[in-house]
Amino acid sequence: MRRVQIIIPHIFPGMNDFIEANRTYSGRWNKGNSMKQADQRRIMEYLPEIRLKRPVRLHYVFYERNKRRDLDNISGYFHKVFQDALVQAGVLENDGWRQIRGYRDDFRVDPTFPRVEVTVEETK
Repeated sequence: MRRVQIIIPHIFPGMNDFIEANRTYSGRWNKGNSMKQADQRRIMEYLPEIRLKRPVRLHYVFYERNKRRDLDNISGYFHKVFQDALVQAGVLENDGWRQIRGYRDDFRVDPTFPRVEVTVEETK
Protein backbone atom coordinates (compact mmCIF):
# COMPACT_ATOMS: atom_id res chain seq x y z
CA MET A 1 0.00 0.00 0.00
CA ARG A 2 1.27 3.41 -0.92
CA ARG A 3 1.87 6.38 1.29
CA VAL A 4 2.45 9.79 -0.27
CA GLN A 5 3.43 13.01 1.49
CA ILE A 6 2.50 16.30 -0.16
CA ILE A 7 3.84 19.66 1.02
CA ILE A 8 2.01 22.79 -0.10
CA PRO A 9 3.93 25.94 0.90
CA HIS A 10 1.02 28.34 1.22
CA ILE A 11 -1.53 29.68 3.67
CA PHE A 12 -4.99 29.18 2.23
CA PRO A 13 -8.11 31.20 2.90
CA GLY A 14 -10.24 30.05 5.79
CA MET A 15 -13.84 28.94 5.79
CA ASN A 16 -14.93 32.43 6.85
CA ASP A 17 -13.22 33.89 3.76
CA PHE A 18 -14.97 31.36 1.53
CA ILE A 19 -18.38 32.06 3.06
CA GLU A 20 -17.87 35.79 2.54
CA ALA A 21 -16.76 35.23 -1.07
CA ASN A 22 -19.91 33.20 -1.72
CA ARG A 23 -21.97 36.23 -0.75
CA THR A 24 -20.41 38.22 -3.61
CA TYR A 25 -22.31 37.95 -6.88
CA SER A 26 -22.21 39.85 -10.13
CA GLY A 27 -24.77 38.41 -12.50
CA ARG A 28 -24.00 34.70 -12.79
CA TRP A 29 -20.43 35.10 -11.50
CA ASN A 30 -19.68 34.01 -7.94
CA LYS A 31 -16.44 35.09 -6.25
CA GLY A 32 -16.44 31.96 -4.06
CA ASN A 33 -16.32 29.64 -7.06
CA SER A 34 -13.49 31.62 -8.64
CA MET A 35 -11.57 31.46 -5.35
CA LYS A 36 -12.07 27.70 -5.05
CA GLN A 37 -11.01 27.04 -8.67
CA ALA A 38 -7.84 29.16 -8.28
CA ASP A 39 -6.89 27.39 -5.05
CA GLN A 40 -7.47 23.97 -6.60
CA ARG A 41 -5.13 24.88 -9.46
CA ARG A 42 -2.53 26.08 -6.95
CA ILE A 43 -2.78 22.77 -5.03
CA MET A 44 -2.53 20.71 -8.21
CA GLU A 45 0.96 22.14 -8.85
CA TYR A 46 2.18 20.11 -5.85
CA LEU A 47 0.32 16.83 -6.44
CA PRO A 48 2.30 13.81 -7.63
CA GLU A 49 1.41 12.23 -10.94
CA ILE A 50 -0.01 9.02 -9.53
CA ARG A 51 -3.35 7.22 -9.59
CA LEU A 52 -4.48 5.62 -6.34
CA LYS A 53 -6.93 2.74 -6.74
CA ARG A 54 -7.51 1.86 -3.08
CA PRO A 55 -9.42 3.94 -0.54
CA VAL A 56 -7.28 6.44 1.35
CA ARG A 57 -6.97 8.10 4.74
CA LEU A 58 -5.70 11.66 4.88
CA HIS A 59 -3.59 13.24 7.59
CA TYR A 60 -3.44 17.03 7.36
CA VAL A 61 -0.86 19.05 9.30
CA PHE A 62 -1.49 22.79 9.10
CA TYR A 63 1.48 25.03 9.88
CA GLU A 64 0.19 28.55 10.57
CA ARG A 65 2.19 31.74 11.14
CA ASN A 66 0.44 32.24 14.48
CA LYS A 67 -2.61 31.12 16.46
CA ARG A 68 -5.01 33.85 15.31
CA ARG A 69 -7.36 31.71 13.19
CA ASP A 70 -9.75 29.15 14.66
CA LEU A 71 -8.86 25.55 13.87
CA ASP A 72 -12.09 24.77 12.01
CA ASN A 73 -11.70 27.97 9.99
CA ILE A 74 -8.23 26.83 8.90
CA SER A 75 -9.15 23.29 7.91
CA GLY A 76 -12.73 23.34 6.60
CA TYR A 77 -12.16 25.12 3.31
CA PHE A 78 -8.83 23.40 2.67
CA HIS A 79 -10.34 19.92 3.02
CA LYS A 80 -12.83 20.74 0.27
CA VAL A 81 -10.39 22.24 -2.22
CA PHE A 82 -7.65 19.67 -1.59
CA GLN A 83 -9.92 16.66 -2.02
CA ASP A 84 -11.51 18.18 -5.13
CA ALA A 85 -7.99 18.82 -6.51
CA LEU A 86 -7.11 15.13 -5.95
CA VAL A 87 -10.06 14.18 -8.14
CA GLN A 88 -9.44 16.87 -10.76
CA ALA A 89 -5.78 15.79 -11.07
CA GLY A 90 -6.80 12.13 -11.43
CA VAL A 91 -5.07 11.00 -8.22
CA LEU A 92 -8.42 9.70 -6.93
CA GLU A 93 -11.44 8.61 -8.94
CA ASN A 94 -13.83 10.47 -6.62
CA ASP A 95 -13.83 11.99 -3.13
CA GLY A 96 -16.79 10.08 -1.74
CA TRP A 97 -17.08 7.55 1.07
CA ARG A 98 -15.68 4.72 -1.07
CA GLN A 99 -12.48 6.61 -1.85
CA ILE A 100 -11.84 8.59 1.36
CA ARG A 101 -12.17 6.56 4.56
CA GLY A 102 -11.42 9.46 6.89
CA TYR A 103 -9.02 12.16 7.83
CA ARG A 104 -7.17 13.62 10.79
CA ASP A 105 -6.01 17.17 11.42
CA ASP A 106 -3.07 18.47 13.40
CA PHE A 107 -2.12 22.12 13.83
CA ARG A 108 1.25 23.71 14.48
CA VAL A 109 2.85 27.15 14.34
CA ASP A 110 5.80 27.95 12.07
CA PRO A 111 6.16 31.71 11.51
CA THR A 112 8.96 31.26 8.96
CA PHE A 113 7.47 28.56 6.72
CA PRO A 114 3.66 28.35 6.81
CA ARG A 115 2.39 25.36 4.86
CA VAL A 116 0.09 22.38 4.73
CA GLU A 117 1.52 18.86 4.79
CA VAL A 118 -0.83 16.07 3.76
CA THR A 119 -0.08 12.38 4.02
CA VAL A 120 -2.26 10.27 1.73
CA GLU A 121 -2.21 6.63 2.74
CA GLU A 122 -3.93 3.79 0.93
CA THR A 123 -6.01 1.45 3.08
CA LYS A 124 -7.29 -2.10 2.62
